[in-house]
Amino acid sequence: MRFVVTGEWSRNRLLQTIVVLYCIYVAGLWLTNALLYFEKMGLTPDSVATYYRGNPETFQQPRSYQGLLEVSHFHLFAMGMLLLVLTHLVLFIPLSNKVKAWLIVLPFISALVDEGSGWLVRFGHPAFAWTKILGFLALQTSLATLVGLSLWSVFRGTSKNYRSGEPDG
Repeated sequence: MRFVVTGEWSRNRLLQTIVVLYCIYVAGLWLTNALLYFEKMGLTPDSVATYYRGNPETFQQPRSYQGLLEVSHFHLFAMGMLLLVLTHLVLFIPLSNKVKAWLIVLPFISALVDEGSGWLVRFGHPAFAWTKILGFLALQTSLATLVGLSLWSVFRGTSKNYRSGEPDG
């Protein structure tokens, strides 16, 4: 936080290197997240409903309560930590506080919708498949936006002073 308060953020190459390397790591996570999603299902409600609810004609079993619980247990922790760090980087980006607030809130909401909608499809109704698709797309868009803006901020060369909101001199 000291680097933001004092304006050193735009001059500290080691801190910028950490942000760039972290963004590369998250970009890899973003890619594998998409590949895993499309390996299991597509952007059609039928493919999502089949994945979660199964299909007796193709002998595909529905996702079990325990299976969903184990995946949710890990995802809620890991995604929370990922978003904590990524959205924290938004504080360093020279944007209005209103935009920053949206960039912080939307990724958390989309991650919860993405995770929770699988439960709704499996134990609620197949129509919630649209919610899963929208949650996935919103999460992927949010992650890409946060990574892109973080990299833009590093390579832009300046940041706003944390306290004043003014550009560093």
